[in-house]
Amino acid sequence: MGKVVVGWREWASLPELGIDAIKMKVDTGARTSALHAFEVEAFEREGVEWVRFSLHPIQDQPQVTVCETPVLDRRVVTDSGGHKEERPVILTTIDLGGRQWPIEITLTDRENMKFRMLLGRTAMTEIMVEPTASFLLGGDRDNP
Repeated sequence: MGKVVVGWREWASLPELGIDAIKMKVDTGARTSALHAFEVEAFEREGVEWVRFSLHPIQDQPQVTVCETPVLDRRVVTDSGGHKEERPVILTTIDLGGRQWPIEITLTDRENMKFRMLLGRTAMTEIMVEPTASFLLGGDRDNP
């Protein structure tokens, strides 16, 4: 099966986190994927570090999703403004264009960013990007 062709922005889901629809920017300039998270709280479960966090999957809508998942790693990430931040890294499944695969995502506050999720290069194993197109897999800003 060939790769899924996507535009520079798409709707995806993160089923293991209970997120049915989230608008993301497909960013070939970013190495790591990032997910908007607030009220991030680390805790231990059966000797493993977990994280609980909240997010607004649809920008400018009050719906809050609370997620819990194991922490895969902690990494220092440099954002587009050159600021370094240590972030928890999680492993979860993305569903994009009917295809699912595991990706690593860092958790960070993206409240002031246009997209709640950024898909970085390391998560693009199953896609090809058409940079002049948007929402090739369906949906638009008002209708995911």
